[in-house]
Amino acid sequence: MAEPFKLNLLQRPRRLRRTPALRALVEETVLRPADFIAPLFVVDGKAPPDAIASMPGVFRLNVADLVKECRALWKLGVKGVALFPKLDAKFKDEEGTQALNEETLVLRAVRAVKKAVPELVVITDVALDPYTTHGHDGVLNAAGDDVENDRTVGILMQMAVLQARAGVDLVAPSDMMDGRVGAIRNGLDASGFSGTGILAYSVKFNSAYYGPFRDAVGSAQAAGTRLLSKATYQMNPANRREALLEATLDAAEGADMVMVKPAGPYLDIIREVRSQTHKPIAAYQVSGEYSQIQAAAKLGWLDLARTRHESLLAIKRAGANIILTYFAKDMAQALR
Repeated sequence: MAEPFKLNLLQRPRRLRRTPALRALVEETVLRPADFIAPLFVVDGKAPPDAIASMPGVFRLNVADLVKECRALWKLGVKGVALFPKLDAKFKDEEGTQALNEETLVLRAVRAVKKAVPELVVITDVALDPYTTHGHDGVLNAAGDDVENDRTVGILMQMAVLQARAGVDLVAPSDMMDGRVGAIRNGLDASGFSGTGILAYSVKFNSAYYGPFRDAVGSAQAAGTRLLSKATYQMNPANRREALLEATLDAAEGADMVMVKPAGPYLDIIREVRSQTHKPIAAYQVSGEYSQIQAAAKLGWLDLARTRHESLLAIKRAGANIILTYFAKDMAQALR
């Protein structure tokens, strides 16, 4: 019998993969419950949790159930939530005026959550799309064919101050208007909220992955289509250098954290932003990313637990400190 073939190798990387203990010792990226922020959808009234058809396992919650969910997340080690309201159509108009109502849904939700779980980091969205009949993130110009930048920023600044007054820890402008981070920082400081932070959606692409979210908050229904184009303010997915410019501008205007959204299809952008800033980086694993994993798992094409873990590990490995994900609760349970 011939002698078995033997390589004369000095370096054998497989040595450190031989046992679970060895693999754990050299593991470079580790996920923790504290890495996650859970996006939550809130509705008015007392109805039971309302399942979102395009987002399996995700629900719209009334304020009381939202508080219960926040308590459960905190006990699991999830340190933050991002709140998104779904308003009744009767509260929507062209100007999104309900956003400046001191008793609007999201502000009542913030006060309830902070009273029940004061240690929990509460983040609120600063954009007009949940409040407008046209579904855009700001007010439209006279022709009705584009969002008016500066007038929108003035409204967003007022929104941020109201949210700070309600008790949020971080306001999160997701609108992608030019100059809104600086205006919001100035507005917060002038109103006595210098301690309220800004998590800026700095690099938000005009992505096809947002469809289920638009169903969840009702902006697609308001606009009459889930294919609403926001190309004049959200970024071109083809652009890398522009992403770095946006992140740099927001950091210079006073953002405490910058965000890349979506996360999974833009790992290269997360890595590039990481290389140029010392600010904490958040990445949003958006509704379309979540739903496609759920759908493939339901068809038996993917292992749900392994795929969700791998997808989130990749986002953190790319350089994100914080991940907004609809898998937050399930991952926290699995990691514990």
